[in-house]
Amino acid sequence: MPDAPAADWPIDVHVAARLVAHQHPEFAGAVRLVGNGWDNVVFRLGDAHALRMPRRRLAVPLIEFEQRWLPELAESLPLPIPAPVAVGVPGDGFPFPWSIVPWFGGTAVWSTEPADRVPLARPLARFVAALRRPAPADAPFNPVRAVPLGDRDEVVRARIARAGAPELLELWADGVAAPVWDGAPQWVHGDLHGGNLVAVREDDGALRLEAVIDWGDLSAGDPAGDLTCAWTIFDADGRAEFFDELERFGALDPHLRRRGRAWAAGVTSSMLAETSGEGDVARMGRFALEQLRAERSSSPARA
Repeated sequence: MPDAPAADWPIDVHVAARLVAHQHPEFAGAVRLVGNGWDNVVFRLGDAHALRMPRRRLAVPLIEFEQRWLPELAESLPLPIPAPVAVGVPGDGFPFPWSIVPWFGGTAVWSTEPADRVPLARPLARFVAALRRPAPADAPFNPVRAVPLGDRDEVVRARIARAGAPELLELWADGVAAPVWDGAPQWVHGDLHGGNLVAVREDDGALRLEAVIDWGDLSAGDPAGDLTCAWTIFDADGRAEFFDELERFGALDPHLRRRGRAWAAGVTSSMLAETSGEGDVARMGRFALEQLRAERSSSPARA
């Protein structure tokens, strides 16, 4: 990923293969680099599995959260998620824990055309509704995800200014002014965008959701944060279907949507201010900005 920060600890296919051979030889197979994300390196392992390995120290607790919680969450979600099938420990010159997870073939949704994504809106809404349930007391806390918007106000306002997108400030401020979440902390994926959704093409050319990946930002709190996908993934048609399905499942209210749109404005400011060039994250930020601009003239409580 061109926009990703530098790795704290580089890892190549040779180190990855040695780790598997020494710790989990039952999974040994050809190792191929898939890509470097912001926090993790992903390798394909044989035909059915992948390796997920932290590339930054900051990501170590995140992968430990995945190892602890994803097997439990997977049991009740309507789409597959990469619950680890084996857990690795530091060794062979690699200092971090790592995971062997299922491999999901397909295409990252952010590489598809927005108009083709509309059929994904209702299945994704059902997934969001299913995830949204009270989290246990020992669920992970993330100080930049699922917290009250006011906790992030100063940081986000400064970032919006750096992004040169002042129109986002109105949407952010409206969410900050909305009533805060006062229910029990809910499970939140925390990074629900098109790079973390895998889709496949059906025989008729339509997209179908295959899996929801990258749970490093899993946390508990205000579920509005997961509504950012409505603006970072979908155009107006897809967004209408997404919210209609959430409402049908009783998982939406006007204030939740206001806060969700504010989170989308904050995330968009990050993508615009902290990336450059033609990387996937930068392109997603520009698309989200277009979607948010299109809603500025609507009533904040209804848009």
